[in-house]
Amino acid sequence: MSPTPSYLPPPEPNRSPLFTALVAGAIIALIAANIYLYVQIDHVRTDMAANNEKVMTELSNLRDASSVTSASQMRHLETMKEELEAARAQARTMSNQAKIEAQAHAEQLAKQIQAEESKMQKQMRSEISNVQQTSAANVAAANAKIADVSTDVGSVKTQVTQTQSQLEKTISELKSVRGDLGVQSGLVATNANELAALKLRGERNYIDIKLGKAKQFTRFGDITLKLKSVDPKHNKYSLDVMADDKLTEKKDKNINEPVQFYTAKGGHIPYELVINSVSKNQIVGYLSTPKETASR
Repeated sequence: MSPTPSYLPPPEPNRSPLFTALVAGAIIALIAANIYLYVQIDHVRTDMAANNEKVMTELSNLRDASSVTSASQMRHLETMKEELEAARAQARTMSNQAKIEAQAHAEQLAKQIQAEESKMQKQMRSEISNVQQTSAANVAAANAKIADVSTDVGSVKTQVTQTQSQLEKTISELKSVRGDLGVQSGLVATNANELAALKLRGERNYIDIKLGKAKQFTRFGDITLKLKSVDPKHNKYSLDVMADDKLTEKKDKNINEPVQFYTAKGGHIPYELVINSVSKNQIVGYLSTPKETASR
């Protein structure tokens, strides 16, 4: 049996035990926010498409109505112009008194023609202005919705940045030490906060361990463990590891010490068992296994 390496567990940082729940809640909130933003953007696109279709329909109706109105008014104007020309021609062939009356009638017709043309121009300008106002209102409403969505996007980005900063800070405080087999370990989590950060980082697989003393082995992933003894006063424990039908005894191990062993599945990369707390007849920690396996 190889001698037990000297190991001093690092002091456990003073962090809230609710960190794991908070991180999980933050992830759920971010997923919900992304879904909400997607739905809102889709609604804005739908509204803008509907508004564009409405504007195009109004323009088409305006063109149709204007065509009918213009045709009717143009026929009326042409009739009045013909009457005006006839009145002027008649005035040129009449006597003085009759000529004066014919010219007065012609002038009246000319004023009516001018008034009709002015009326047509005002009507066209009014209809065009109404369509422009409707279009501007629709665009303003769409822009307001886009601004609201942009604000939500900014808020979500801020939350993501804060969460990433917290995770990066936690990861930067983790240490890599040598395990009991003399192999340099990965980053070692000393509490639930740091373990949650490692899980989010996703470089290895992590399985929570809560093991009490029992006669039978307890399965965690593809291995089984049996707790043999605990020493809460000195933060030590002993257990048996069963992997690939091979029994390995791990005796007098310290908390936060990477307890390493090889499996056929892990290949040349060791599994690591890290126990963070030892109490009466129970240990709590995690099992870390490699993401990718390779033959030894």
